[in-house]
Amino acid sequence: MTDEEWQAARDAMPVPAWLEGRGGQPEGYRHRQMLDAIRYVTDNGIKWRAMPADFPA
Repeated sequence: MTDEEWQAARDAMPVPAWLEGRGGQPEGYRHRQMLDAIRYVTDNGIKWRAMPADFPA
């Protein structure tokens, strides 16, 4: 995901509750990492052997 694409997507993402003082806990993964993983799987299908080793479980 390019920086320009991320800027457009970030504005559509909800603000986590814990950042606004409404409770909860920080996410384990950053939103950009999750979107990159979703885009990767959508583009390549479910080819687990081709999944990069640094993608979260």
